[in-house]
Amino acid sequence: MKKANVYVTRMIPQAAIDLLNEKFDVEVNPEDRVLSHEELLEKVKGRDAVLCLLTDTINAGVYEAAGPGCKIFANYAVGYNNIDVAEATKRGVIITNTPGVLTDATADIAWALLFAASRRIVESDKFLREGKFKGWGPMMFLGRDITGRTLGLIGSGRIGSNFAKKSKGFEMKILYYDIARNTEFEADTGAEFVSLERLLAESDFVSIHVPLTPDTKHLISKKEFKMMKKTAVLINTSRGPVIDEKALVEALKNGDIWGAGLDVFENEPELEPGLAELDNVVIVPHIASATIDTRTNMGLIAARNIIAVLEGGKPETCVNPEVL
Repeated sequence: MKKANVYVTRMIPQAAIDLLNEKFDVEVNPEDRVLSHEELLEKVKGRDAVLCLLTDTINAGVYEAAGPGCKIFANYAVGYNNIDVAEATKRGVIITNTPGVLTDATADIAWALLFAASRRIVESDKFLREGKFKGWGPMMFLGRDITGRTLGLIGSGRIGSNFAKKSKGFEMKILYYDIARNTEFEADTGAEFVSLERLLAESDFVSIHVPLTPDTKHLISKKEFKMMKKTAVLINTSRGPVIDEKALVEALKNGDIWGAGLDVFENEPELEPGLAELDNVVIVPHIASATIDTRTNMGLIAARNIIAVLEGGKPETCVNPEVL
């Protein structure tokens, strides 16, 4: 019996590839880069399953190219704004993601960014490496206190909740905003449900943990920056377009906020002109889930989802369960 055929759009940790190889014929993009859309259309032809990444745009053209035999697109990410899920559902194609496994890693990097931006870690590291340190000074690289301050969370899902729980050691007051009240989150963290306007006005630190949807695009823009404290630090580990990056650059330049820490960007991999030149922003290249264990487990979930579907079962994490 002919084995099912799986295409992986970019190299992921070997354990996941090995798991797929045990059961299927697997082809992996050998180059460590994102395929062009034309290359993607060619490579998915005739596949039974595709393991794709958040950098791959999966739309009607891709489904058409893959053909009616392609049963699943397993996204190697928790977010799936890169995928036309409605079109997949219409065609009976299963879409899966990798939630849960990257919660700790993403919350951890949000804290790393908060500390780095607040205490000017990157800026002072550069200063030292350039040979400018001539001795201790009482006014050198003064930052913001963290312990006992007010933390504002936009989004109270898995990652937002994890991030909030980790603030307990810093005795922080927690405010949160979401599309609906989360009483379980409140019980776990002592957080107070408030309007976005109040959160922005009162928080010393604002951390974003929402998916990218039409409603959350540019959720934080020029108007919102004007609401924030001039001493506030903004953290984003969700999706870049949630913040209007042009407005962020202006806010940082003008001192409307103290600083920012970003793992994601509006037009990745490009940065808004002027952002990289600012000392009051810490920027890292979308590495929130970049730990060995997390990235391996993401791959294993995606692989298990593909195996389940191609063997006639149900995947662990289905985005569009109505097709099952």
